[in-house]
Amino acid sequence: MFRILEAQAPAKQNATATIETLCGRLQSATLLEDRRAAILGLRSFAKQWPASVASGGLRNLIRCLNKDLEDVDTTKNTLETLLMLFNPDKSSPEASDDIALWLADEFTQRQENITVLLDLLESYDFYSRLYSLQLISAISTARPERTQECVGTSPVGVSRLVAVLDDKREAVRSEGLLLLTSLTPSSSELQKVVAYESAFDRIFSIIDAEGSLTHGGVPVQDCLSLLANLLRLNISNQNLFRESGWMKKLATLLSNVLRTYHSSEAVAEWARPQQDKNVWGLLAVIRLFLTRGSIGTQANQRSFWQSGLLDHVLEISFHTSMDMNIRAEALATAADLIRGNAQLQEAFAQLEVPSPHAQQPAVEVNGHANHGPSQLRDNVISALLEVALVTSTLQAFDVRLACCDCIKAYMQGHTPIRLFFLSRAIEGHSSDEVEPDNILTILLHTNTSHNGDPYRLWIAAVLLFYLLHEDFDAKSTAMQVTEGDAESGEEVVTCIQALAGNLISAEQNLEDQRVSIAYLTVLCSWLYEDHDAVNDILSEGSIIQSIVQLVTQNNQSRMLTLGLCAFLLGTVYEFSTKDSPVPRETIHQILTTRLGRERYIDHITKLREHPVLRNYEVLPQDLSSSHFGGLPQVYFDGTFVEFVKDNFSRVLRAIDRAPGLEVPVVANGIQKGISRELVDSLKAQVDDRSQSIQKLESDVLTLERKLEQEQADHRKAKDSAAIELNRIRNVNEALQRHHEDDLQALRKESQTTQQELTRQHEAETRRLQNDMQKLKVDSEASLDHLRERDDAERKDLQTTIARLRAELDKSSREHVQDLQTAHEDYSTKSSELESRLQRAEDRCADAESRASRLQQDAENKEVARKTVQTELDDLLMVLGDLEDKRANDKKRLRALGESTSDGEENEDDADEEEASNGVEDA
Repeated sequence: MFRILEAQAPAKQNATATIETLCGRLQSATLLEDRRAAILGLRSFAKQWPASVASGGLRNLIRCLNKDLEDVDTTKNTLETLLMLFNPDKSSPEASDDIALWLADEFTQRQENITVLLDLLESYDFYSRLYSLQLISAISTARPERTQECVGTSPVGVSRLVAVLDDKREAVRSEGLLLLTSLTPSSSELQKVVAYESAFDRIFSIIDAEGSLTHGGVPVQDCLSLLANLLRLNISNQNLFRESGWMKKLATLLSNVLRTYHSSEAVAEWARPQQDKNVWGLLAVIRLFLTRGSIGTQANQRSFWQSGLLDHVLEISFHTSMDMNIRAEALATAADLIRGNAQLQEAFAQLEVPSPHAQQPAVEVNGHANHGPSQLRDNVISALLEVALVTSTLQAFDVRLACCDCIKAYMQGHTPIRLFFLSRAIEGHSSDEVEPDNILTILLHTNTSHNGDPYRLWIAAVLLFYLLHEDFDAKSTAMQVTEGDAESGEEVVTCIQALAGNLISAEQNLEDQRVSIAYLTVLCSWLYEDHDAVNDILSEGSIIQSIVQLVTQNNQSRMLTLGLCAFLLGTVYEFSTKDSPVPRETIHQILTTRLGRERYIDHITKLREHPVLRNYEVLPQDLSSSHFGGLPQVYFDGTFVEFVKDNFSRVLRAIDRAPGLEVPVVANGIQKGISRELVDSLKAQVDDRSQSIQKLESDVLTLERKLEQEQADHRKAKDSAAIELNRIRNVNEALQRHHEDDLQALRKESQTTQQELTRQHEAETRRLQNDMQKLKVDSEASLDHLRERDDAERKDLQTTIARLRAELDKSSREHVQDLQTAHEDYSTKSSELESRLQRAEDRCADAESRASRLQQDAENKEVARKTVQTELDDLLMVLGDLEDKRANDKKRLRALGESTSDGEENEDDADEEEASNGVEDA
């Protein structure tokens, strides 16, 4: 019985067949309930069989979104199915990353597919909004650029997305924040559209509603991320933000953070990490307005200063209860707020901040101290120096570096401030009072320089390097610093010599590389393109010998130091002169013999290729670079790295420059140094010019002798010419007398000729007048004759006209009579012709009917003839085929050895003739 039932049971369907059936039902269903049932069935397979469901039903699912937009349940089920296709189970046999790309392509290839998802945001239904946002996010994750284009192209797409931020339901609002954040990181046009949809207002409303920076959670962090996307490298949005007055809102948010720290209601420890993220995010947003080189940075700096934001940033920077990372970011923000702005740099030095040395240290818990700030305040520059140079804890390393950067920003591009800062450092160093934060004291007094903290000396060196770098006035001022009291019998040592001595001592004692690098940073920059500084270090001859000896040791663990020492030696040689305390030729001999050209090039090349220098821009330059609790892997300052990379090739080739060739240097418009080869060349040219002058002088003497001889010859010739001139003058006077006699005779002859011509002219004139008189008389007689003849002809014409008029009248009367007679004849003939025409028309009609019958008969005969002709053609073709076949058969018979009779061939020819004759007869 059971076997019979099993045999009658339908065959089991697999998943693929079931999915195909459901897809077919979804496509052909006309009722809403049928479509909903098919969608529910596909949803049950979407997690495990995403590829099958997508290939068969994706377009139908998208079509259902358009068709059943008003039905909330169907829309919800459709959106859930689509989301499952984007996020299948990892254990699914069809799970693949390509499915998401294919789904995203299907959605983004047609604008209306994205538009329908955006239209769902108009519905207030929770799931319709949430799922549509999640689906757009999934599409954006797979195809971000195309999704951004579709959303931006939609007329109301961006406005609907931004309007989601007003939704009071946290899940929908958070999903909208995440979607806008994912859509706006790279498209500047989309950023502008979002900003102009009152996005800033909505973002700050969410931040306030969530509890601001201190009590806000992840939504506040998402708001700051979206705000950063809208402002990053977008000058238009930054201008809109500034002109709308939101700069004060940023200052208010930081003020609220400080107020919370100062109040008794402190944030719980578990909430501190999120608060730190929020504060750090806001500081990062502020720094987006302060991009170096941007055209709007100056205006943004002024706006922040006017809003009082810098004061709040500095309060956070020196608030010991703050996390170290937050303080470092706040100091970096303060540096950006004043960098490159002379007016703000000058005003910055007048600010006061909580005094670092008056705040008692506290035990940190999760990076936070538990006590409030001190009420004592100090100048901001002094406080920055104290934190950077006096604080020695490893945890405060990032803060110390940030303080150093803030001081550099205070001096950047402002020469008077740099000179003032250096003067104050020199005065403090020269005074009897010990200043622990004086950079010169730290660098020159090795007994109290670092005490286990190499970064104290390193930061001081970086600051001094920044003061002296490419500033010849500052270098000249610093060269006045000396060590030792000559009156007490002590040896006076210059600042450069003291720094070089400390370098040699640090290397001999194998101190931390950072100490040696600190001294080398200052020396390399100071000596570069400064002949006076090079002569200063060469005045103590043992320094070069000692540095060469250090380089020759070839300690592989100190390759950075060895490379910089070689760089320093190359700098000294490059900018030394023949008049230096150690001549340039001697330095070249020391480098080539004791150090060797190959070793020199090898050390400098390895320095350039060292990962710390080569990959400086990508390596972390903060506390995170430390290994196993050791010191951070920070060895160089960014500006010094650029200095080494820019001048690497020149220093590398310096050893190949001949000692006789000095390098000219222009300092403050004055050129220092000159090529010895150029001097020798100029001397050779002077000698050549002297020889040329002597030769010219001898030539001048010869020419003078020739001139005297020529002058004597000239005098002789002059006398001879005077005699000849007198003779010629006498001859000329005689000729002039004869000429006057001839001229008088010619005048008389001319007068006679003129009188004769006048008489002839008068006679000719009288003859012409007589001729004219005769012609006048003849013409008047001819005129009278012509007038008489004209009158006679006129009378004849008048007579003729009168006669013609009479004849015309007579002919007119006769013509009228003829016309009447002709009219009567015409009427008679016309009636006869009409009767004849009628009879002709009748005969013509009969002829046409007979012609039509004949034409019909002719057409019928032509059709019959064509039919017969067609049949004959077909018969001829058949006959031709038979003849060809018969001929082929004969050929095959002959090939097989059979014989064929001629009679058959004759019969064939006869048959062909009869067929052709029949065709002709037809």
